[in-house]
Amino acid sequence: MDTTRIQTVPATATEAVQRSRSVDRVVRGIATSDGAGVKLTRVLTQNLQRRLDPFLMLDAFGTDNKDDYIGGFPDHPHRGFETITYMLAGRMRHRDSAGHEGLLENGGAQWMVAGAGVVHSELPEQEDGRMEGFQLWLNLPAADKMTTPWYRDMPASAIPTVALPSGGTVRVLAGASHGVAGAVTRPVTQPLYLDVHLPAGQTFAQTLTAGHNAFLYVYRGAVTVGDADGAVVEAQRMGVLDNATRADGVVIKANEDARFLLIAGQPLNEPIAQYGPFVMNTQDQIYQTLADFRDGRFATIPANQAS
Repeated sequence: MDTTRIQTVPATATEAVQRSRSVDRVVRGIATSDGAGVKLTRVLTQNLQRRLDPFLMLDAFGTDNKDDYIGGFPDHPHRGFETITYMLAGRMRHRDSAGHEGLLENGGAQWMVAGAGVVHSELPEQEDGRMEGFQLWLNLPAADKMTTPWYRDMPASAIPTVALPSGGTVRVLAGASHGVAGAVTRPVTQPLYLDVHLPAGQTFAQTLTAGHNAFLYVYRGAVTVGDADGAVVEAQRMGVLDNATRADGVVIKANEDARFLLIAGQPLNEPIAQYGPFVMNTQDQIYQTLADFRDGRFATIPANQAS
């Protein structure tokens, strides 16, 4: 990650965790491809959507081989949820049918609310070099499924990066950590999205709201979750955290230099009906979505704004 544009701020509070959650299960992602042949690992799959509600999917991608990403993700539709794309390395151009455009670069992120429907593309703006990052799908509550599409670019400098008292850093994409508010706050689902970098032997603690589902994804090194006898989560593995009623957060120790995402949110406890890039609450809504997409009723640029 290019750190030249990332400003680190000191923590303004500590996260006092009295009892840590533990790992309920360790998940190995599934190698797959999407878009125009982009190779990736699907970490959070459809069979975990109820367990990790409100999160629908997490993809991890990372390669130095341009053939694994050069085709990118040409025009494709979404309805009924939000996408958060976080880039560790590389350059990706976003364009959508509502007229939004942005360049996603090293250390930056983009947050898109597909809402009532949008068609977008994410295409590499590099011909070689490393491309690495994540895309997370966050469900929308039934009342907001048909909201107006919304988009926000977050360059690396817009994401608070907190210096931890015990060493290491935490980038706060959403929610709050150590007294520092993240780049984005979302109602209802109240997502927490952290990218934590820990030196070997150091410990990270984060309070978590009771009842919120949570998981971590380790993308460098290995960590131990909970006490000294807790589960070890290695690189390219997801640790699903339990929902112990007495736990007030999670404590994570780096067994070696480690980097991981910590993600949590308020479950919606609503029906999930998914057909590919469309996520609604009933099959009838899916049928209507297919008809709307076929008939061109997704978001478009107003005529007076089109170039």
